[in-house]
Amino acid sequence: MSYDWKKILLNPEQPIRDALELIDRESLRIALVVDENLKLLGVVTDGDVRRGLLRNLTLASPVKEVMNVTPLTAKLGTARKDLVKFMQEAKLLAIPIVDNGVVAGLETLQRVGTFSKYQNPVFLMAGGFGTRLRPLTDNCPKPLLKVGDKPILEIVLNSFIKAGFVNFYISTHYLPEMIREHFGDGSKWNVNISYVHEEAPLGTGGALGLLPANLPDLPLILINGDVLTNVDFERVLQFHNKHDAAATMCVRDYEYQVPFGVIHGEGNKIVSMVEKPIQRFFVNAGIYVISPQIRRSVTQNSRIDMPTLLEQFISRQANVMMFPIHEYWLDIGRIEDYQRAQTDILNLEF
Repeated sequence: MSYDWKKILLNPEQPIRDALELIDRESLRIALVVDENLKLLGVVTDGDVRRGLLRNLTLASPVKEVMNVTPLTAKLGTARKDLVKFMQEAKLLAIPIVDNGVVAGLETLQRVGTFSKYQNPVFLMAGGFGTRLRPLTDNCPKPLLKVGDKPILEIVLNSFIKAGFVNFYISTHYLPEMIREHFGDGSKWNVNISYVHEEAPLGTGGALGLLPANLPDLPLILINGDVLTNVDFERVLQFHNKHDAAATMCVRDYEYQVPFGVIHGEGNKIVSMVEKPIQRFFVNAGIYVISPQIRRSVTQNSRIDMPTLLEQFISRQANVMMFPIHEYWLDIGRIEDYQRAQTDILNLEF
Protein backbone atom coordinates (compact mmCIF):
# COMPACT_ATOMS: atom_id res chain seq x y z
CA MET A 1 0.00 0.00 0.00
CA SER A 2 1.47 3.36 -1.07
CA TYR A 3 1.20 6.67 0.74
CA ASP A 4 1.67 10.32 -0.15
CA TRP A 5 5.34 10.39 0.74
CA LYS A 6 5.51 14.15 0.18
CA LYS A 7 3.74 14.59 3.53
CA ILE A 8 6.66 13.12 5.48
CA LEU A 9 9.53 15.16 4.07
CA LEU A 10 11.83 17.27 6.24
CA ASN A 11 14.90 19.36 5.66
CA PRO A 12 17.90 18.57 7.85
CA GLU A 13 17.72 21.85 9.79
CA GLN A 14 14.15 21.39 11.00
CA PRO A 15 13.78 20.60 14.71
CA ILE A 16 13.34 17.04 15.93
CA ARG A 17 9.92 18.13 17.19
CA ASP A 18 8.75 18.52 13.57
CA ALA A 19 9.83 14.96 12.80
CA LEU A 20 7.80 13.62 15.72
CA GLU A 21 4.73 15.54 14.57
CA LEU A 22 5.03 14.02 11.09
CA ILE A 23 5.59 10.52 12.45
CA ASP A 24 2.55 10.77 14.72
CA ARG A 25 0.26 12.53 12.24
CA GLU A 26 0.90 10.24 9.28
CA SER A 27 1.14 7.04 11.41
CA LEU A 28 4.00 5.69 9.31
CA ARG A 29 6.66 5.65 12.07
CA ILE A 30 9.13 7.28 9.67
CA ALA A 31 10.06 10.70 8.25
CA LEU A 32 12.34 11.31 5.26
CA VAL A 33 15.07 13.96 5.38
CA VAL A 34 15.84 15.46 1.96
CA ASP A 35 17.67 18.40 0.37
CA GLU A 36 16.11 20.98 -1.94
CA ASN A 37 16.39 18.53 -4.86
CA LEU A 38 14.63 15.72 -2.94
CA LYS A 39 17.85 13.77 -2.58
CA LEU A 40 17.47 11.43 0.39
CA LEU A 41 19.83 12.46 3.19
CA GLY A 42 18.49 10.16 5.88
CA VAL A 43 15.44 8.86 7.68
CA VAL A 44 14.12 9.43 11.19
CA THR A 45 12.15 6.97 13.30
CA ASP A 46 10.81 7.12 16.82
CA GLY A 47 13.78 5.03 17.97
CA ASP A 48 16.24 7.51 16.45
CA VAL A 49 14.62 10.29 18.47
CA ARG A 50 14.82 8.33 21.73
CA ARG A 51 18.50 7.60 21.16
CA GLY A 52 19.04 11.31 20.54
CA LEU A 53 17.38 12.19 23.84
CA LEU A 54 19.76 9.79 25.59
CA ARG A 55 22.61 11.81 24.05
CA ASN A 56 21.20 14.94 25.72
CA LEU A 57 19.74 16.39 22.53
CA THR A 58 16.47 18.30 22.87
CA LEU A 59 13.37 18.37 20.68
CA ALA A 60 14.60 21.74 19.42
CA SER A 61 17.83 20.19 18.07
CA PRO A 62 18.04 19.86 14.25
CA VAL A 63 16.81 16.60 12.82
CA LYS A 64 20.19 16.00 11.14
CA GLU A 65 21.55 15.21 14.61
CA VAL A 66 19.42 12.06 14.93
CA MET A 67 18.71 10.92 11.37
CA ASN A 68 19.99 7.59 10.10
CA VAL A 69 22.25 8.56 7.20
CA THR A 70 22.57 5.01 5.86
CA PRO A 71 18.96 3.80 5.64
CA LEU A 72 17.85 0.78 3.70
CA THR A 73 16.21 1.83 0.44
CA ALA A 74 14.71 0.22 -2.65
CA LYS A 75 15.11 1.13 -6.31
CA LEU A 76 12.23 2.62 -8.24
CA GLY A 77 10.46 -0.14 -10.17
CA THR A 78 11.08 -2.92 -7.63
CA ALA A 79 8.13 -5.33 -7.60
CA ARG A 80 5.74 -5.04 -4.66
CA LYS A 81 6.16 -8.72 -3.74
CA ASP A 82 9.93 -8.28 -3.60
CA LEU A 83 9.55 -5.18 -1.43
CA VAL A 84 7.27 -7.02 0.98
CA LYS A 85 9.70 -9.93 1.26
CA PHE A 86 12.61 -7.57 1.84
CA MET A 87 10.76 -5.55 4.50
CA GLN A 88 9.69 -8.72 6.31
CA GLU A 89 13.25 -10.08 6.33
CA ALA A 90 14.71 -6.73 7.46
CA LYS A 91 11.86 -6.17 9.95
CA LEU A 92 10.94 -2.83 8.38
CA LEU A 93 7.51 -1.24 8.41
CA ALA A 94 8.35 1.21 5.62
CA ILE A 95 11.08 1.70 3.02
CA PRO A 96 11.92 4.72 0.85
CA ILE A 97 11.84 4.21 -2.92
CA VAL A 98 14.68 6.08 -4.65
CA ASP A 99 15.74 6.84 -8.22
CA ASN A 100 19.46 7.64 -8.36
CA GLY A 101 19.34 8.79 -4.75
CA VAL A 102 16.26 10.97 -5.21
CA VAL A 103 13.08 10.07 -3.32
CA ALA A 104 10.45 8.71 -5.66
CA GLY A 105 8.04 7.06 -3.22
CA LEU A 106 7.51 5.12 -0.03
CA GLU A 107 6.30 1.56 0.43
CA THR A 108 4.90 0.24 3.70
CA LEU A 109 4.28 -3.16 5.17
CA GLN A 110 0.61 -2.99 6.13
CA ARG A 111 -0.19 -5.35 9.03
CA VAL A 112 -3.93 -5.61 8.41
CA GLY A 113 -5.56 -8.35 10.46
CA THR A 114 -2.46 -8.99 12.56
CA PHE A 115 -3.48 -7.07 15.68
CA SER A 116 -1.29 -8.36 18.47
CA LYS A 117 -2.58 -9.55 21.81
CA TYR A 118 -0.18 -9.61 24.72
CA GLN A 119 -0.51 -11.97 27.65
CA ASN A 120 1.96 -9.90 29.71
CA PRO A 121 0.38 -8.86 33.02
CA VAL A 122 -0.28 -5.13 33.47
CA PHE A 123 -0.20 -3.92 37.07
CA LEU A 124 -2.14 -0.71 37.75
CA MET A 125 -1.26 0.97 41.05
CA ALA A 126 -4.45 2.49 42.46
CA GLY A 127 -4.01 2.45 46.23
CA GLY A 128 -2.87 6.00 46.98
CA PHE A 129 -4.74 8.43 49.21
CA GLY A 130 -4.44 11.38 46.82
CA THR A 131 -3.74 13.67 49.77
CA ARG A 132 -2.62 16.61 47.63
CA LEU A 133 -5.91 16.48 45.70
CA ARG A 134 -8.13 16.97 48.74
CA PRO A 135 -11.00 17.77 49.07
CA LEU A 136 -11.64 16.02 45.71
CA THR A 137 -10.39 12.73 47.16
CA ASP A 138 -12.14 12.91 50.52
CA ASN A 139 -14.83 10.52 49.29
CA CYS A 140 -13.38 9.32 45.99
CA PRO A 141 -10.10 7.48 45.29
CA LYS A 142 -7.84 9.48 43.01
CA PRO A 143 -7.90 6.90 40.17
CA LEU A 144 -11.68 7.42 39.88
CA LEU A 145 -11.50 11.21 39.53
CA LYS A 146 -12.76 12.06 36.07
CA VAL A 147 -10.66 13.66 33.36
CA GLY A 148 -13.17 14.66 30.72
CA ASP A 149 -15.92 12.06 30.98
CA LYS A 150 -13.85 9.10 32.21
CA PRO A 151 -11.97 8.25 35.41
CA ILE A 152 -8.17 8.58 35.22
CA LEU A 153 -7.63 4.85 35.67
CA GLU A 154 -10.13 3.98 32.93
CA ILE A 155 -8.21 6.17 30.50
CA VAL A 156 -5.02 4.33 31.47
CA LEU A 157 -6.75 0.96 31.08
CA ASN A 158 -8.07 1.87 27.62
CA SER A 159 -4.58 2.89 26.49
CA PHE A 160 -3.31 -0.60 27.28
CA ILE A 161 -6.34 -2.29 25.72
CA LYS A 162 -5.78 -0.41 22.44
CA ALA A 163 -2.18 -1.68 22.47
CA GLY A 164 -3.39 -5.30 22.76
CA PHE A 165 -2.99 -6.06 26.47
CA VAL A 166 -5.73 -8.17 28.07
CA ASN A 167 -4.59 -9.26 31.57
CA PHE A 168 -4.75 -6.64 34.30
CA TYR A 169 -4.16 -6.49 38.05
CA ILE A 170 -5.18 -3.50 40.14
CA SER A 171 -3.58 -2.78 43.50
CA THR A 172 -5.96 -1.09 45.97
CA HIS A 173 -5.79 0.37 49.47
CA TYR A 174 -7.86 3.56 49.88
CA LEU A 175 -11.61 3.09 49.21
CA PRO A 176 -11.03 -0.22 47.38
CA GLU A 177 -14.70 -1.12 47.06
CA MET A 178 -15.34 1.88 44.79
CA ILE A 179 -12.60 0.80 42.40
CA ARG A 180 -13.80 -2.81 42.35
CA GLU A 181 -17.37 -1.71 41.72
CA HIS A 182 -16.39 0.44 38.76
CA PHE A 183 -14.04 -1.99 36.99
CA GLY A 184 -15.45 -5.37 38.06
CA ASP A 185 -13.81 -8.35 36.39
CA GLY A 186 -13.06 -6.42 33.20
CA SER A 187 -15.78 -8.07 31.12
CA LYS A 188 -17.15 -4.63 30.22
CA TRP A 189 -13.95 -4.12 28.20
CA ASN A 190 -13.50 -7.77 27.18
CA VAL A 191 -10.36 -8.11 29.33
CA ASN A 192 -9.45 -9.84 32.59
CA ILE A 193 -9.12 -7.74 35.75
CA SER A 194 -8.03 -9.12 39.13
CA TYR A 195 -7.24 -7.27 42.35
CA VAL A 196 -4.68 -7.32 45.12
CA HIS A 197 -5.30 -5.34 48.29
CA GLU A 198 -2.65 -3.64 50.42
CA GLU A 199 -3.74 -3.74 54.05
CA ALA A 200 -0.96 -1.22 54.68
CA PRO A 201 0.78 0.79 51.93
CA LEU A 202 3.65 -1.31 50.57
CA GLY A 203 5.15 1.01 47.95
CA THR A 204 5.24 0.41 44.21
CA GLY A 205 7.77 -2.40 44.57
CA GLY A 206 6.23 -4.04 47.63
CA ALA A 207 2.86 -4.47 45.92
CA LEU A 208 4.51 -6.93 43.51
CA GLY A 209 4.73 -9.40 46.40
CA LEU A 210 0.93 -9.63 46.52
CA LEU A 211 0.57 -10.89 42.96
CA PRO A 212 -0.33 -14.56 42.50
CA ALA A 213 2.54 -17.00 42.08
CA ASN A 214 1.08 -18.49 38.90
CA LEU A 215 1.53 -15.42 36.72
CA PRO A 216 2.84 -16.21 33.23
CA ASP A 217 6.63 -16.21 32.93
CA LEU A 218 6.59 -12.93 31.03
CA PRO A 219 7.69 -9.35 31.71
CA LEU A 220 5.12 -7.36 33.66
CA ILE A 221 4.27 -3.70 32.99
CA LEU A 222 3.66 -1.60 36.08
CA ILE A 223 2.25 1.93 35.97
CA ASN A 224 1.14 4.40 38.59
CA GLY A 225 -2.62 4.83 38.33
CA ASP A 226 -2.41 8.64 38.28
CA VAL A 227 -0.21 8.92 35.17
CA LEU A 228 -1.92 10.21 32.05
CA THR A 229 0.10 9.38 28.94
CA ASN A 230 -0.20 8.28 25.34
CA VAL A 231 3.15 6.47 25.28
CA ASP A 232 3.25 3.44 22.97
CA PHE A 233 3.30 0.56 25.47
CA GLU A 234 3.95 -1.98 22.71
CA ARG A 235 7.14 -0.16 21.85
CA VAL A 236 8.24 -0.03 25.50
CA LEU A 237 7.77 -3.79 25.80
CA GLN A 238 9.59 -4.43 22.51
CA PHE A 239 12.51 -2.29 23.73
CA HIS A 240 12.65 -4.25 27.01
CA ASN A 241 12.65 -7.60 25.21
CA LYS A 242 15.19 -6.49 22.60
CA HIS A 243 17.69 -5.55 25.31
CA ASP A 244 16.96 -8.65 27.40
CA ALA A 245 16.51 -6.29 30.35
CA ALA A 246 15.93 -7.22 33.96
CA ALA A 247 13.87 -4.05 34.18
CA THR A 248 13.10 -1.00 32.08
CA MET A 249 12.16 2.37 33.55
CA CYS A 250 10.44 4.98 31.41
CA VAL A 251 12.05 8.38 31.93
CA ARG A 252 11.18 11.96 31.06
CA ASP A 253 13.51 14.76 30.06
CA TYR A 254 13.42 17.51 32.71
CA GLU A 255 15.06 20.92 32.42
CA TYR A 256 15.84 23.37 35.22
CA GLN A 257 17.31 26.82 34.67
CA VAL A 258 19.52 28.11 37.46
CA PRO A 259 18.29 31.68 38.08
CA PHE A 260 21.79 33.05 38.70
CA GLY A 261 25.19 33.12 37.05
CA VAL A 262 27.18 30.04 38.02
CA ILE A 263 30.84 30.57 38.86
CA HIS A 264 33.48 27.84 38.53
CA GLY A 265 36.75 28.34 40.31
CA GLU A 266 40.02 26.77 41.33
CA GLY A 267 40.84 28.01 44.80
CA ASN A 268 40.23 31.76 44.74
CA LYS A 269 40.63 32.02 40.97
CA ILE A 270 37.59 32.20 38.67
CA VAL A 271 38.10 29.94 35.66
CA SER A 272 34.67 30.27 34.02
CA MET A 273 31.25 31.85 34.39
CA VAL A 274 27.97 30.61 32.93
CA GLU A 275 24.97 32.91 33.05
CA LYS A 276 21.76 31.15 34.15
CA PRO A 277 22.70 27.70 32.83
CA ILE A 278 20.08 25.08 32.03
CA GLN A 279 20.48 21.75 33.81
CA ARG A 280 18.97 18.67 32.11
CA PHE A 281 18.02 15.45 33.84
CA PHE A 282 16.09 12.26 33.19
CA VAL A 283 13.33 11.79 35.78
CA ASN A 284 11.26 8.74 36.66
CA ALA A 285 7.97 8.64 34.71
CA GLY A 286 6.29 6.01 36.91
CA ILE A 287 6.13 3.33 34.19
CA TYR A 288 8.19 0.14 34.41
CA VAL A 289 8.65 -3.21 32.70
CA ILE A 290 9.70 -5.83 35.25
CA SER A 291 11.19 -9.26 34.57
CA PRO A 292 9.80 -12.33 36.37
CA GLN A 293 13.12 -12.54 38.23
CA ILE A 294 12.65 -9.15 39.88
CA ARG A 295 8.94 -9.71 40.50
CA ARG A 296 9.59 -13.00 42.27
CA SER A 297 12.28 -11.43 44.46
CA VAL A 298 9.70 -9.36 46.38
CA THR A 299 8.39 -11.18 49.43
CA GLN A 300 4.76 -10.86 50.50
CA ASN A 301 3.87 -7.83 52.65
CA SER A 302 7.36 -6.31 52.44
CA ARG A 303 7.45 -2.54 51.89
CA ILE A 304 9.77 -1.24 49.18
CA ASP A 305 9.55 1.46 46.52
CA MET A 306 10.36 0.59 42.93
CA PRO A 307 13.49 2.79 42.64
CA THR A 308 14.94 1.12 45.75
CA LEU A 309 14.13 -2.33 44.35
CA LEU A 310 15.81 -1.50 41.05
CA GLU A 311 18.86 -0.08 42.83
CA GLN A 312 19.32 -3.46 44.52
CA PHE A 313 19.50 -5.18 41.13
CA ILE A 314 21.69 -2.46 39.62
CA SER A 315 24.19 -3.10 42.43
CA ARG A 316 24.22 -6.75 41.31
CA GLN A 317 25.09 -5.68 37.75
CA ALA A 318 21.61 -6.49 36.43
CA ASN A 319 20.65 -5.07 33.05
CA VAL A 320 18.35 -2.19 34.09
CA MET A 321 17.49 0.03 31.12
CA MET A 322 15.83 3.41 30.66
CA PHE A 323 13.38 4.24 27.90
CA PRO A 324 13.02 7.99 27.18
CA ILE A 325 9.46 9.02 26.41
CA HIS A 326 8.69 12.13 24.39
CA GLU A 327 4.95 11.53 24.19
CA TYR A 328 2.39 13.34 26.31
CA TRP A 329 2.82 12.58 30.01
CA LEU A 330 1.26 14.08 33.11
CA ASP A 331 1.47 12.95 36.74
CA ILE A 332 -1.83 14.06 38.28
CA GLY A 333 -0.55 14.69 41.77
CA ARG A 334 -1.78 18.20 42.52
CA ILE A 335 -4.89 20.27 41.93
CA GLU A 336 -3.04 22.25 39.25
CA ASP A 337 -2.17 19.01 37.42
CA TYR A 338 -5.77 17.85 37.56
CA GLN A 339 -6.98 21.17 36.14
CA ARG A 340 -4.39 20.98 33.36
CA ALA A 341 -5.52 17.45 32.50
CA GLN A 342 -9.07 18.72 31.95
CA THR A 343 -7.76 21.05 29.26
CA ASP A 344 -5.24 18.64 27.75
CA ILE A 345 -7.78 15.84 27.28
CA LEU A 346 -9.66 17.96 24.72
CA ASN A 347 -6.72 17.82 22.31
CA LEU A 348 -5.47 14.28 22.94
CA GLU A 349 -6.48 10.87 21.66
CA PHE A 350 -6.80 8.15 24.30
